[in-house]
Amino acid sequence: MPSPSEKLATSLELLQELQRQGRTAIRTSDLSRVHRERLRNNGFLQEVMKGWYMPMRPDQVSGESTAWFASFWAFCADYFRDRFGDDWCLSPEQSLSLHIGNRTVPRQLIVRSPKGLNNVTHLPHDTSVLDYKLALPTAPDIDELDGLKVYTLPAALTAIAPAFFRNNPIDTRAALTAISDASELLNRLLAGGHTVVAGRLAGAFANIGRERIADQILKTMRSAGFDSRQEDPFAMPSPFSFNRSERSPYVSRMRLMWHTMRGPVIQSFPNSLGLPKQADAYLTQVQEIYTTDAYHSLSIEGFIVSKDLIDKVRQGNWNPDADKADRNQRDTLAARGYWQSYQAVRKSLARALTGENAGIVADDDHAEWYRELLAPSVSAGLLRPVDLAGYRNDQVFIRHSMHVPPDKAVVRDAMPALFELLRDEQEPGVRAVLGHFFFVYIHPYMDGNGRIGRFLMNVMLASGGYPWTVIPLDRRNEYMKAFESASLQNNIEPWAKLLAQLVDKTIAGQPEGF
Repeated sequence: MPSPSEKLATSLELLQELQRQGRTAIRTSDLSRVHRERLRNNGFLQEVMKGWYMPMRPDQVSGESTAWFASFWAFCADYFRDRFGDDWCLSPEQSLSLHIGNRTVPRQLIVRSPKGLNNVTHLPHDTSVLDYKLALPTAPDIDELDGLKVYTLPAALTAIAPAFFRNNPIDTRAALTAISDASELLNRLLAGGHTVVAGRLAGAFANIGRERIADQILKTMRSAGFDSRQEDPFAMPSPFSFNRSERSPYVSRMRLMWHTMRGPVIQSFPNSLGLPKQADAYLTQVQEIYTTDAYHSLSIEGFIVSKDLIDKVRQGNWNPDADKADRNQRDTLAARGYWQSYQAVRKSLARALTGENAGIVADDDHAEWYRELLAPSVSAGLLRPVDLAGYRNDQVFIRHSMHVPPDKAVVRDAMPALFELLRDEQEPGVRAVLGHFFFVYIHPYMDGNGRIGRFLMNVMLASGGYPWTVIPLDRRNEYMKAFESASLQNNIEPWAKLLAQLVDKTIAGQPEGF
C-alpha cells in the first residue's frame, strides 16, 4: 500500500503536469476530489472561488496576498479562456495600461464578451472581475499580451472613454508617446466615421507637443468629409512636450510620474543644507550610525539580526562554512553583505560630498553596492554566481503589493532613464524621495532592492547636505503603505512627508535606536 508521501508525490505529479501546460487557474474537473483535497491539505493548492484553484507553495503564509497578486493576470487569462473560449477581450482602458507596462493589479478587472453575463465575480484580497455582455472589436484590433486578449494600442486609444484622459493622464499620455505616425489611428477613425474621437485625439496629441500628428489627423478627416474639431481632453497641460515617439512608453510614464510628483515633494521636504564643509566628519558620522542603520534596514526586509550579530560580522568574527547547518545562516550572510555594501556606499558618498553629480555617482556605483550586498551568499552557495551578473532576468513581485514591477526587458530601458532623471534633477530632496521610490518601483534585481534603494536615498540626501537617515523598523508599515500609495495612485505625499519627518528628526540629533 502506498505511503502518505508516495500518495502526495502522485498528486504533485498531476499538478505539475497542469503547470507544464501553462495552467495557473485549476478547475475542479482538472483533478479528482482525492487529489484536490490532498494537495490542499498539504498547502500546494488554494481555492480562489468555488470550482477554481491555484497552485501554492506550502511555505506560503495562510491569507497572505503576495501569491494571489503574483498569479492574478495568469489566473484571469486561464479563467477567461475557460469561460469564453476565444470570444473575450479586456476593456480598452485596461488594455491601454497593459500596453504601456502598467501591470498593477486592479481592484476590478473589466472583461467584455458576447458570452458575458453583466456579472461581478469576487476574487481574493478585495479584487473582482466584471464581465460585460458586449461585442468585441474586429480581429485586427485584438492583440495578446502574456495570454491576455487586449485591444491593440491604436484601437484602445480610439475606444477609451473621454473621462479616462482626465482621470488617468499619466497612462494616457505615455500611450500617446508610443504612436509614431497618424496612420496608426486614421484607418480606424475613417472607417468608423469617428469625427468626435478624431478631434479628441488631435487635441490629446497637441497637448503633449505632437502637433504634427494632431494636424495630420484633422486634415485627413476633413479631406474625407468629416468635420473634426480639435478638443483637448486633458484637464491640464502636459508637464513637458514629447517631440517624437518614445522607444519605451514605460519610460514616458516614469518621466510623467516624476514631473507630477516633484512638486509635492518640494512642498513637503526641508530646504537643502548645502554640501557639508567637513566631508570627513560626515563620513565618520555615517560609520558611527552603521549598527543602527543595519539593524533597521535588515529587519525591515525580514532578517532576524541583533546588535551582537551585526558587530560580529562587521569585525569579521564569522565563519559561514562552519555555520552552514545553522538556521540563522541566511541572516548572518545578509548582515555581512550589508557591511560590505555599506563600505562601497561610503566611497560613493565621498564622491557626492565633493560636489560630483549624485545621479552620475549612483549610476556608476550601484552595481558594486549590489555585488557586495549578495557576495557572501554567493560564496556560501546560497546564490549562484550568475545572480551577481546585473539586472534581473525574470519577473519579480513585491510582497503584499498590488504593484507589479515591469517585465525584465523593460528594466533595461527604465534604469538608464531613472539615472538620467537623477542626473538632471536640481533638488536634492526630490532626488532622495523619488530616487528611492522609483528604484523600488522598477525593482531591477531579484533580491536586495529595498536595501539598495535606501543606500541610493542616502547618497542623494548627502548631495544636499542632509544627514544619513534611517528608516526605523517601527515605521515599516507606514513606509510600505506610503510606497503603495505612490505606486497605485501616484500619490507621493505620504512618502515625502515620512522621509522629511525622519530627516528633521535626524538633524535635531535624535537618531533612531533599537
